[in-house]
Amino acid sequence: MVTGLTSLHFLITLFILKVPLMFAQDDHFIYNGFHQENLLLDGTARIHPDGLLQLTNNSQQQVGHAFFRLPLKFNTSSSGLTQALSFSTNFVFAIVPQTPPIGGHGIAFTISPSWKIPNDSYSNYLGLLNPSDDGFSKNHFLAIELDTTKGPEVQDKDDNHVGIDVNSLKSIESATATYFSDQEGKNISVELLSGNPMHLWIDYNETEKLLNVTLSPTDIRKPNRPLLSTRIDLSQYLLKSMYVGFSAATSAVASDHYILGWSFNKSGQAQSLDVSKLPQPPRQRKSKDRQGQIIMILIIAVVVVLILVTAAIFVLRRKKYAEILEDWESEYGPHRFSYKNIYKATKGFSDKELLGEGGFGKVYKGTLHSSNTQIAVKKVSHDSKQGMKEFVAEIISMGRLRHRNLVQLLGYCRRKGELLLVYDYMPNRSLEKFLYGNERTNLNWLQRFRILKGVASGLLYLHEEWEQVVLHRDIKSSNVLLDAELNGKLGDFGLARLCDHGAILETTRVAGTVGYLAPELTKTGRATTYTDVFAFGAFMLEVACGRKPIEIRGLPEEIILVDWVFGCWRKGAILDASDPKLEGNYVVKEMELVLKLGLLCSHSTPAVRPSMREVMQLLDGDADLQELPHESTSFGNFTNVEASEILLSINSSFDKGLTASSSTDSVLYSGR
Repeated sequence: MVTGLTSLHFLITLFILKVPLMFAQDDHFIYNGFHQENLLLDGTARIHPDGLLQLTNNSQQQVGHAFFRLPLKFNTSSSGLTQALSFSTNFVFAIVPQTPPIGGHGIAFTISPSWKIPNDSYSNYLGLLNPSDDGFSKNHFLAIELDTTKGPEVQDKDDNHVGIDVNSLKSIESATATYFSDQEGKNISVELLSGNPMHLWIDYNETEKLLNVTLSPTDIRKPNRPLLSTRIDLSQYLLKSMYVGFSAATSAVASDHYILGWSFNKSGQAQSLDVSKLPQPPRQRKSKDRQGQIIMILIIAVVVVLILVTAAIFVLRRKKYAEILEDWESEYGPHRFSYKNIYKATKGFSDKELLGEGGFGKVYKGTLHSSNTQIAVKKVSHDSKQGMKEFVAEIISMGRLRHRNLVQLLGYCRRKGELLLVYDYMPNRSLEKFLYGNERTNLNWLQRFRILKGVASGLLYLHEEWEQVVLHRDIKSSNVLLDAELNGKLGDFGLARLCDHGAILETTRVAGTVGYLAPELTKTGRATTYTDVFAFGAFMLEVACGRKPIEIRGLPEEIILVDWVFGCWRKGAILDASDPKLEGNYVVKEMELVLKLGLLCSHSTPAVRPSMREVMQLLDGDADLQELPHESTSFGNFTNVEASEILLSINSSFDKGLTASSSTDSVLYSGR
C-alpha cells in the first residue's frame, strides 16, 4: 500500500505507470487485478505477471494465504462509532481442477487476528486451523468458505457448498452453491469446481446484526436474494485489529485456486469490480507430453474395453429380453407390450413389487416409464403350441371391453412359454382384503352397497351390452378390486370365455372357485350367464355377511353360507346374518334386499335365478323382489352329505399345505 504518499502523488504515479487501478485507504480498497505486490503472501500463494492472484498450485496437501498488508479496525464499539463492525466486500474467484471434475479443497475469505497462519494448519481445514484448535473461542475469526470437498470431520453439507464459519470449520450455516435468478424467480445451481470465474458478495450490517452472502456467475448482476443470510453479533468474535484476506488448500487430488479481483469497504458499500478488466484463469492445467501420451493410451484402452463390454451387454440384453413373435400377432401390435418395457416397469419382477400369487402364477406392480402409468402384470404359464393364437385373440377381444366397473386389460406379452397380461393398477387392491384382512379401514354399508351395484352393472355389460357374451366364470370378493375412491371393479379375466349372443358355450373343464360354483356346472360342465349369476349371489351374501361362502371352521350348520342365511330367513330373523362389523349401521330395506336377492341368485334351478338386468332393476329399486321358496333344497349347490365331503376334502388340503379357496385360477391381487 502507498500509505506515505499524498493522494495527488498517488494518482500521478498510477497514471504514469498505466496499470489497472488499485486504490487503498485505511478502510477501503479495490483490486481490478493484482498488479502491485502489496499483499502479504504465504505458502504457495503468488501473483502472476498478468495480475492473477494464485493461492495454490498443483501441489498436493498444500495451503496458500493472501492478506491485505495492513490490519483494519473492527471491534471499536468503545469509540462510539455506530457502524464499527459493518463491512462490505466482493471478489471474483475461480477453482480450476487439475483433472476435471476432481479437485482439492476450497477457498475461504477470512477476517483473522493475524495474517501469519500457523504452519500446522490442515488442508482439510482450508489452511485456517487444525483439529486440535478447531472451535476454540480464542480463534477470533470469521470465514466464508467456498468448499469443493465434503469433509465428514467438519460435518460439511456436500462437496459443493458455501458456508459461514465462526472460530470453527463446522459452519453455523451452509447451503449448496446456487444463485437466485431474478429473471426466472428461482435458485439455479452452479458448480464451484468448474474452472469458471464466479462473483461473491459479503455484507455485514452491525445495526441489524445481519450477515448476507450472495453468489453468482460473473455474467450475472448481483442477485436480489442472498444465498445465505444469518443474524450474528460479530462483536463477540472479532478483535479491534483484524486482517482480511484469503486462504486456500489442496488435498491429495490437487486443484488451482485463483482470485481475479477484490473490493473491500469498512465504512460503506464496496465498489463494484470491472469484470471486463480482470485477468482470466487457465481453463485446465497442461500436462507434460509424456503424461499426455500415457493418458491417450489409457483412453484408447478404456474405449476398446467399453466397446467390448457394450457389445457383450447388447448380446446379453437381446437374450434377456427375447420374446416370441409370430406373424399372426402383427394385427395385435397396439395391444402387445415389449418384454423389455414390462421388465423395467416391474424392476425386473422384483419381489418388492409382488402383489400376489396363486395357482396361475404371480402378479407384480409396475410403472411404465414412458407414460408414468401404474400397471399390474400377471404372469400366466401357457403352452405356446396349444391354442395360443385363439387364446391371444380372445384376450385382445376382452381388451376392448370398456366399463367403469371393469378392470381394464391393457394388453399382453409372450416370452418363452409365458404369457404376461397387463392390467390397470388398483391402489386399494381387492375387496377380500377389506372384508377379512386386518385393515384399519372397515367398509361401511354405503360403500358395500355401491360396490355391489357397480359389480352388477359390470356383469350386465358383459352378459348383454357388449358385442359378444362374456362369461367371467370366477366372480368372488378377491377378484373385485377397489380404486382410489373404493369403487368396485371386476377383474381377473383369466378364466373368462366369449361366445356369441344366443350361442351355448361348451367346455370340457370346470373352472372357478369352490363355494361359487353353480350345481349344474359339476354335472354338465356348461357355463352360462346363470352360472355367473349364481357366483354373484354367493358374492352378495359374502359382502353382506362378511363371511366366505364356505366357512371351514364354523359350526356344522354354518359351513355353507347360503344355508345359514336361508335358516335365518326361515326363522324370520334374516338380519341376524348381517356382518357384525357393521354394528347394525345399515339401511334395513337394502340389507334385506341384498340377503334375499343373494338367496334367489343362489337357487339350484338356473331358470329361477334372475338375469343381471333384473338384478340391477332390483338394486336400483325399479322392481319388487318375488317371494322366496320355503324349501331349503332350492338353494345352494350341496346336499348335507356333499357339504360334509367338501369339508373333509378341504381339511385334507390344509394338511397338505394347499389353499382351500384356490382352484384352477385365483386372485389378481391377493395378499402376500
